[in-house]
Amino acid sequence: MGFNKYSEFLYKKLLSDETRKKLEKIILIISITSFFVHLMIIFLVDFGFIALDEYSDLLTNPIAAIYTPFSFILIYEVYLLIYYLPKSFTIYISKQYEIIALIVIRRIFKDLSSLTLSSDWFTIKYDLQFTYDIVASLILFFLIYQFFIQSKKRYNFVDDEPKNNGIERFIKFKQILATLLVPVIVCVTIYSFVNWFSSSISENPETTISFKNINNVFFEQFFTILIITDVILLLFSFFHTDEFHKVFRNSGFIISTILLRISFSVSGLLNTVLIIAAISFGLIILILYNKFEQNIALEKLKKVN
Repeated sequence: MGFNKYSEFLYKKLLSDETRKKLEKIILIISITSFFVHLMIIFLVDFGFIALDEYSDLLTNPIAAIYTPFSFILIYEVYLLIYYLPKSFTIYISKQYEIIALIVIRRIFKDLSSLTLSSDWFTIKYDLQFTYDIVASLILFFLIYQFFIQSKKRYNFVDDEPKNNGIERFIKFKQILATLLVPVIVCVTIYSFVNWFSSSISENPETTISFKNINNVFFEQFFTILIITDVILLLFSFFHTDEFHKVFRNSGFIISTILLRISFSVSGLLNTVLIIAAISFGLIILILYNKFEQNIALEKLKKVN
């Protein structure tokens, strides 16, 4: 079996529509099961059947049990991001934004278990973070909605750009890249979880990862991989286009992804600001790109008429 046939075989096995539907069902079952398991552990801890010297807020409040199924939903969103990579670059980018928005939503469920209802709301760290996340989730939802609207706009009034061999080769390359990303993401997921779990139970305080950083487990490494992927896509895109507005759009999306990655290294208000700034930057880039496309299409239409 040649390389092309082998890569196509793997692509269909890992990223076909049939595989996506099967994985969706599996993730749904795991999510529901994990929710009840997490809930049961919380009740066992609460009633003293499980004795722990020290445990996080994720094991004290039943609301925090929603955190676990959300984690599996995020894993499925990661798969969807890879699934859409060869199909649509803008959908691939929008999936990045959806993932970071769901991370914020997931964090809200964790913060709910740490809320302190008092008159000192704006002086308590966890209450402030909850406020930031609530406001940010609404803003992110609006920005992603606007990004979705912009991504649907098409300005090809004149069909004078049939698919050439360069575009077909680029699509094929994206399929190979997406196929390679699947085992890479699986390995990073396993490594991140094992590393976090072993560090969290370690008696050495220097190697212990705090529960407050549980939101960052896997996703710090994941967004680093996305930056590398975006750069590779940008470089290979030069083989079929060197149009300024397309290069600028792709470069802008890389900057947006870098800002999302940086957000994991900070906390509090700065984390929220960086996430909103990253998606706002990506949205503005797409709006300007669409303006370019519209003007180019109108010029071509004038020449035809």
